[in-house]
Amino acid sequence: MPKHSPIHLDPRSPLVLDTRELPRRPGALRTVKRVVPAPADLGLELIGVPEGADLDLDLRLESVSEGVLVSGTVSGSVQGECGRCLRAIGDSLTVTVQELYAYENSTTDETTDEDEVGRLQGDLIDLEPALRDAVVLALPTNPLCRDDCPGLCPECGVQWDELPADHSHQQIDPRWASLSQLTRKEE
Repeated sequence: MPKHSPIHLDPRSPLVLDTRELPRRPGALRTVKRVVPAPADLGLELIGVPEGADLDLDLRLESVSEGVLVSGTVSGSVQGECGRCLRAIGDSLTVTVQELYAYENSTTDETTDEDEVGRLQGDLIDLEPALRDAVVLALPTNPLCRDDCPGLCPECGVQWDELPADHSHQQIDPRWASLSQLTRKEE
């Protein structure tokens, strides 16, 4: 059986779940509802959950033959900036989390790779990796303030929404300026 390098978990950490009160017989169930502060760097380059923001955990811990199945939802606020116009974005996010945490020395040690399944450390579960995966995968890689955001003018960098309809940076070569006068007369 592979040996797992023990990472000492702090049972007082908000994202560490204690399963001592959950009987180790299949079908036993315990619910966890709590508000925890978001860990650092929970997101992508343009959008994410601010560090320390409230995350609402609504979880079920269910004892199964190989370990503990954690499932439920995580809700929180996200902040970032639009990928087109750089306006600030604020929104809420609810993601589903489902992860199996195997008991030490269970048959999953023989049937899975070390990183395939989460592992209990004694009676403790580190929820942060599963939470991080669920939140980051649910975030848009190119967030928009609205679907039809026109972005920025590539010449002056001002938001298109703030510019007049006839805004232009077209420069005419002085040698062709006379010809542009002809097209204006026709209009």
